[in-house]
Amino acid sequence: MMSQDINNSPAVCFLLGLPRSGTTLLAHLLQRHPAIMAPPEPWLMLALEAFGRVDHCHPAGASLVQAANSEFLDRIDRTSATRAFADAVYGQYLAAAGKRTLIDKTPRYWMLLDFLDSLYPDAPRIVLMRNPYAIAASLKSTWGVPLLSASSPSAVAACLADIVLGRPTPAIASSIADLVLGLPALAAYRSRSHTQVVQYELLVAHPDEEIRRVLAGLGYALAEMSSAPLEQTDYLRSSTFGDRKILEKKNIDDRSVQIWQTELSIEEMQVVTDLVGVQLLIELGYEQDLRLAEQAGVVDKGPAVTESYRQLFQSCWDFVKSKTGESFDTAASGAELNSIGQQAGENLPLAFGPSILLQAQRLAESKREENLRVANSIAAQLTEALTASRAALPGGHS
Repeated sequence: MMSQDINNSPAVCFLLGLPRSGTTLLAHLLQRHPAIMAPPEPWLMLALEAFGRVDHCHPAGASLVQAANSEFLDRIDRTSATRAFADAVYGQYLAAAGKRTLIDKTPRYWMLLDFLDSLYPDAPRIVLMRNPYAIAASLKSTWGVPLLSASSPSAVAACLADIVLGRPTPAIASSIADLVLGLPALAAYRSRSHTQVVQYELLVAHPDEEIRRVLAGLGYALAEMSSAPLEQTDYLRSSTFGDRKILEKKNIDDRSVQIWQTELSIEEMQVVTDLVGVQLLIELGYEQDLRLAEQAGVVDKGPAVTESYRQLFQSCWDFVKSKTGESFDTAASGAELNSIGQQAGENLPLAFGPSILLQAQRLAESKREENLRVANSIAAQLTEALTASRAALPGGHS
């Protein structure tokens, strides 16, 4: 059995992988074991890591909420308190299901790997890797992500403006970040202790062998598994999270491995190559797929292009994380955009030069003005309603 810590915490394993990389399939196959449960994408660690940071529109005053929480919680051991809460949640899920191990499968945990390490340093990890071209093809076919937008300076500027504004991140922005920031983060994480690595292509080609290996690392045997790999998916039907395509499957096959070659255009293959980088594609074992893309017409533009994407999105991500909970200020955010441009400017290719930051700044300002117009309209409606309600009172006043 997988060991638990001295506090008798629930046994939890973190399954890490990018969206559209096959994490739902892997989690489902592991859940076939009678001692394992894998609820669809808890997102629990993302919420706990952000505890105390609230939206700038919070009616109690975002800066007050954040300052009060910081002052209060800074007097205690926040890590142990947060761990206790997470243990209680995981423990209740396991107890209710009568299981012994919980698989927390949340694709965007790549954003808080250090937080995971501080909270659960000894918990096992499973890192699932998949061909980036195949991930991109799935993003396009399943979510309709316009991959070519990533090569358009105006589209990237719109993404940056949304990120800096703290607006709900559109699919293109989050999907670019997954490939640009998430993939190298997970690639580096493979060497971490207590971590098993699974390659999607091997999983779909030899599912029993791969699941046996992963289960052995968790202290379980394949002999205890149920026999039907893609049955008993009712728990997925009742959730809005997880890959819905698995509900349509009857058997595991490897047809999804090479479908990217027909799903992606040459221009889209080029975008993926630029976002991920030739070096990382080779490091992850996808050199043969890279050569196929090159035969189709893709060229290596050099590491500076990939690095410019990484610097831009990392700077924006860091900015949002540091500013969450504060009121938005157009001038301040404009200055921050300029600062981001200066940080990333040295390695930016021509298409992503200073003009892209200027576009982002103008978009941020225009959206700020739009928000103010909406707020003024709401205020006018409230004033009108209040005036009408007072006029309806006896005497015509409050």
